[in-house]
Amino acid sequence: MTKARAIHFLCSTIGKKYLMGLTGLVWMGFVAAHMAGNLLIFVSADAYNSYGHALTSGNIIYIAETVLILALLSHIYLAIRLTMENRRARPIAYKVKPSGGEKDTNWYAKTMAIHGTLILFFIVSHLITFKYGANYRTTIDGVEMRDLFRLIVEEFHEPGLLAWYFVALIFLLFHLRHGASSVFQSFGLLHPAYQPLIKKFALAYAVIVVGGFMSQPIFVYFFK
Repeated sequence: MTKARAIHFLCSTIGKKYLMGLTGLVWMGFVAAHMAGNLLIFVSADAYNSYGHALTSGNIIYIAETVLILALLSHIYLAIRLTMENRRARPIAYKVKPSGGEKDTNWYAKTMAIHGTLILFFIVSHLITFKYGANYRTTIDGVEMRDLFRLIVEEFHEPGLLAWYFVALIFLLFHLRHGASSVFQSFGLLHPAYQPLIKKFALAYAVIVVGGFMSQPIFVYFFK
């Protein structure tokens, strides 16, 4: 494929859907890995802090953050563009809604923009809290590092923050559940024969990821 044809493809509706799926996959992988890494909080404060220090002490963190930010901004931009294109193509709503599609039966599929915006606000607030919050220090095996465990314990004992965290995670559950299914459609892989399996995978993925995130503040609030 020539450069001109590649650009033409990426600018087309199908190309945008491919990029939408790709950027969604990047964040699907990140949130799953982030949740799994954070489970070290159940092991010990030292294990959790050592994990956080390993992630942030090298230059790779800057590469990862750049990729995630670009993927997030691209995902938002593509979502807006595709929504606008769909509305221009169908300016008048159907009097009778088509049946059989997941997008037509699930309310959270129709409100992706709303809870996507709420999740964006959550990501920003979460970043401010844990990346730029109080810089407590601790020493593990002779290495001084940031005491993220102390910070998270302190934050998760704030009722207001805890409530906001759980509300955001509920919306994240809806977003991931639909997004994990839609990514197959973006790549043209949502064959009717595979739909039941894909739906089960999407639900399992969303429940595992969000359940893992929810387990952490519950553990901190009641046991730390």
